[in-house]
Amino acid sequence: MLSTRAITLWAIGLAVVAAGSTAVLLIALGSGEPRDGVRLDVVRTASGIVLGTGGGAALLLTARRQRSTELDLRQKDHDATERRVTEMYGKAADQLGSDKAPVRLAGLYALERLAQHHPAHRQTIVNLVCAYLRMPFTPPPEVRVGPRDAHRFEELEVRRTATGLLAEHLRPDRAEAFWADIALDLSNATLVKLVLTRAQVRTASFVGTTFTGPATFRGTTFTRGADFREARFRGLADFRRVGFGESAFRGAVFEGETDFGVHTDATLTGARTRTRDVRRKWPDGWVERADGPDWAALVHGS
Repeated sequence: MLSTRAITLWAIGLAVVAAGSTAVLLIALGSGEPRDGVRLDVVRTASGIVLGTGGGAALLLTARRQRSTELDLRQKDHDATERRVTEMYGKAADQLGSDKAPVRLAGLYALERLAQHHPAHRQTIVNLVCAYLRMPFTPPPEVRVGPRDAHRFEELEVRRTATGLLAEHLRPDRAEAFWADIALDLSNATLVKLVLTRAQVRTASFVGTTFTGPATFRGTTFTRGADFREARFRGLADFRRVGFGESAFRGAVFEGETDFGVHTDATLTGARTRTRDVRRKWPDGWVERADGPDWAALVHGS
């Protein structure tokens, strides 16, 4: 809205333009004794100038109103979108808390769609999925021995779907499906047969995490570092061609086959490994030092 002061200034300005243009035209066109025809032409010309100036002011005001209307509509659309996203997020989060596995799966896929179409909410949604994976979980046995194992097998399917969705969207080669600059917090989680290959992650925390079955990180890059302190690898630990901005494995335990390949540089100070009948390949410079029956501590060769 224009203030009274602004309207008054515009009116004074138009009056000044009218008077000034009339005076200038009378001086320029009325050499000698001004005639009635000359006066009439001066008045017409000055009126045209005033009308043009007023029209320009009106056009400017219309443009200003249009811009204000567009900004208002854009803000309303943004608010409506945010409300819709919040409602969808809340509904999906409620589905994750269901006692029925199909409902939990539906919640995961709803969160994935939400994150894909609303990049600003991706980290929040990843945080929610990671929080779900950090909930206590006891993996089921390899073979079902009774109906009471059904719930654990269903939960295992939901969790593997969750880690699979995260892994799928953390791969740069997935183009538009890639979620950039994501941080993972899976500390103290129990992860079964994790496959996080050729991914790109800003930071990752696996402090106290238990990896059951193969844990494959081959080709993944942690741009600002990964923390595996106190982690426990019960099966294969595959770290071939992994890029660590910084790494920490203090207190980590490798119980199964371990392979860091020839291109991975990691800090393994304080880590231990089982030495009984398992193949192990450590980064250059790291060697094993006996630390009890069937166990060894990792130390730097230098």
